[in-house]
Amino acid sequence: MRERLRPGRLLPTVLAVVGVLALAGVIAFGVTHLGFLRSGHRSSFVAWTLIAWAVFAGAVLALRYVPARWTTRIVVGGAVLVGLAAIVGPPNTSTDSARYAWDGIVQHAGVSPYAHTPQSTALSGLRPEWLFPDKVDGTCKNLLPRYRGLGDGADGHCTAINRPDVTTIYPPMAQLWFAAVRAFVPASAQYIPFQVAGLLVSLGVTVGLVVVLRRVGRPTWWAALWAWSPLVASEAVTNSHVDALGAALATAGAVLVVFGRPVWGGIALGAATATKLIPAIVYPPLLGRWRNWWAIPVGIAVFGLLYVPYVLSTGTEVLGYLPGYLSEEGYEDGSRFALVSLVFRGDAATVVVGLLVLAAAYAAWRLSDPSRPWSGEVLLIGVTFLAVSPRYPWYALLLIPFVVLSGRWEWLSIGLAIALRGVWPSVDAYRWWLAIAVVVIVAVTLVRTRRSDWERWGNRLVFRRTDSRRGLAAAAPTGARRADDVR
Repeated sequence: MRERLRPGRLLPTVLAVVGVLALAGVIAFGVTHLGFLRSGHRSSFVAWTLIAWAVFAGAVLALRYVPARWTTRIVVGGAVLVGLAAIVGPPNTSTDSARYAWDGIVQHAGVSPYAHTPQSTALSGLRPEWLFPDKVDGTCKNLLPRYRGLGDGADGHCTAINRPDVTTIYPPMAQLWFAAVRAFVPASAQYIPFQVAGLLVSLGVTVGLVVVLRRVGRPTWWAALWAWSPLVASEAVTNSHVDALGAALATAGAVLVVFGRPVWGGIALGAATATKLIPAIVYPPLLGRWRNWWAIPVGIAVFGLLYVPYVLSTGTEVLGYLPGYLSEEGYEDGSRFALVSLVFRGDAATVVVGLLVLAAAYAAWRLSDPSRPWSGEVLLIGVTFLAVSPRYPWYALLLIPFVVLSGRWEWLSIGLAIALRGVWPSVDAYRWWLAIAVVVIVAVTLVRTRRSDWERWGNRLVFRRTDSRRGLAAAAPTGARRADDVR
């Protein structure tokens, strides 16, 4: 017989459905009505971000009380709805997917993306009009902020590509992704191919999270923290950032390692690192079992092999603009670190940030249960973001799947802080948002954690005990509550 909703469960079900419909409406309105982010209209983007996150929180809270049989359907259906809402308009806070498209177009012409800058006249014959429109009255001023001057000064074109005077920054797995997405569309196709690809990746992560949650015996409503996230809708779909692919591969790699497949997990983790480099921080919490260490050499091998074709064609130029980007963003001299720079400056700030990340990696390794390292992943990724304080919200995509798997919802406050930084570039405001995130994380952790857990973790930091006989079967609870499995 079909399960019917009891009266006490009908209201939260209706609220969850209405909530996700409202969230889709908010996202669609922002994509279609706010235009492209510009300095004089940032307050509307801040308001839109806060409203979307508030509606998201309400919808997920209602979903928590929906009957289990209906939860998965609502989670996946909501993910489709929110994702479709996110592609009703072009990118609205970033032009990175314009570079993705150009790198894909160049590769299909048989040219390495690391060989020439977009403004190089050597590739002028490949330029589609939507990426390189003509100047209006001899200037690109009327096309700002989405377009800017190309910089070659001779052909009267503008471009949607940021930093057109430098070569690409993206590693080889990202380049393969760009080429794959553009393989099935003409050069005249604009932003929609990457938006559709981002939606498919996002839905794939949603389904994967649901499967893992079911396997380990946790409620599937947790998957909505990814599936309905305004940050995922904006950065994985609307703005189509390749970080979504890196997050998907990193999550798949970590899950495979935990499920006793370190070789396949290493392949996925190596590909994730070759997508955006930062997923390399996923490794330490996974290494509580000796057999899991196979993931390291396999991941390194995959990372190196993915570089081989590009090294053969371009040589050492495969680093692209990465060194210049790190310097430009303030990571080289420590000026970027929003919280740490309050106390330490210059090289000292860089050293302190490095020590903080290493300490978090050590704690995540020592404290993580090898069969359930998700809380360790959240700790390491979250502390890294607090220390490094990236100003681009798409970096936070890596954090969300591990929040889902760990149940440590309080760490999403970091994602909101970075999202606000993306639409309001004030260092002082960013420090306040990060400080609030720290307070939320500490407060919730203190409330949640029992004294016995602190004692157990303290013992693990000094004396790590690894039981090699532990497997996933031992990790799958039959109803018992674990300290690192928050329901």
